Amino acid sequence: MRYKVLTAAFAATVAFDFAGAAAAANLEVIHWWTSKGESAAVSQFAKAFDNDGHGDKWVDSAIALGETARSTVMQRVLGGDPPGAAQFNPGRQYEELISGGKLLDLTDVATAGKWDEVIRPKAIGSACLVNGHWWCVPVNIHSNYWAWYSKPVFAKAGVPEPKNMADFIAAAPKIKKAGFIPFAIGGDGNGWQIQLLFQDMVTEALGVAKRDEMYTKKSAEIAGGPEMKSVFTQLRALKQFTDNGYANRNWNDTTNLLITGKAGLQVMGDWARGEFAAAGMTGVKDFGCVIGLNEDKPVVSTDGDIIVFFKQGNADVEAAQKRLAALLISPEVQVAFNNAKGSMPVRGDVDMSTADPCMQKALKAVEDPAKIVTATNRFITENTNQQLNELVAQFFADDSMTADDATAKFATIIGNSD
Repeated sequence: MRYKVLTAAFAATVAFDFAGAAAAANLEVIHWWTSKGESAAVSQFAKAFDNDGHGDKWVDSAIALGETARSTVMQRVLGGDPPGAAQFNPGRQYEELISGGKLLDLTDVATAGKWDEVIRPKAIGSACLVNGHWWCVPVNIHSNYWAWYSKPVFAKAGVPEPKNMADFIAAAPKIKKAGFIPFAIGGDGNGWQIQLLFQDMVTEALGVAKRDEMYTKKSAEIAGGPEMKSVFTQLRALKQFTDNGYANRNWNDTTNLLITGKAGLQVMGDWARGEFAAAGMTGVKDFGCVIGLNEDKPVVSTDGDIIVFFKQGNADVEAAQKRLAALLISPEVQVAFNNAKGSMPVRGDVDMSTADPCMQKALKAVEDPAKIVTATNRFITENTNQQLNELVAQFFADDSMTADDATAKFATIIGNSD
């Protein structure tokens, strides 16, 4: 990596531009980066802020599971005790915080940093740029559209490495016969891992344009159509290749099944790559990846993480918040964080030549607008998202629910979504 975490000169510039003579401050940051790889990544943010040359201190408040962390943040805000900053996903999760005047306006920081020029693709910036004002900092680009597999498991089972999910399904019986779990998945957090798989399959079945039409126009007709029934049918078929311990397993423990050579393949966002890296594994000999679930149709979603800052009514604290906002998107910190996280930097002007082959695939795809899939969170509210989680988790767990029943319920949810 050619960049160091943060140079003293850059720290001094940030401190001068956004602080003036303001005093140092301790900032509590609530986030859900709790796995081994995630902890290694967020430590890069904390290290940069703690060494910004101004005496600031990152106060870490890690809460496992995104929905729990977000709920805690909202309760704190309603109770009049907001943290200094918090992690969210780009989309509609924080729109009421903007409309309610709870967030610190970061437009001056963004203007000084030329965020509108360096952030790519533009959709990433648009999640934070609302009505001409910047209300958050996009810190990475995550894509849900990945399948990860253990190269040793495929070799021991005597099957070729997959280039799409059809290849995997064909190989799965032999992987199972060889004594491995063919398909690794987890059901914690109201089934979000299963819904991630489901949403990837939806895009594959409908195509990007029709999938976007379904969500934007709230089309119950598309949601209840034959393509969606085929998705539920295929989802049920995949269940036969997982194990009985999936129900309450979290995502990083699921990834660990691949790391320890117990399972063949997992469909998961690119944050799984951070777990492989934390385990000292490389994408050359230890694990492989299928981008977009189909190497012939590479796509990436413009999902990721953003940081919002809450108004504090204290000039010194708000100056420190703006210093942190500038640091999060600085080239040095972007490289350090995203190499550890497994995600892509939001800046298009940083050197990622040392990234592994899987990230190189993503970096190439994200430069082509035709290969970018808008994250589902941009279309639906958290309420709708939870309904979908519950439906897909119930279908995966309850073999008595037919694909026809699940498709009908899915259509109702989409048709009534807000």
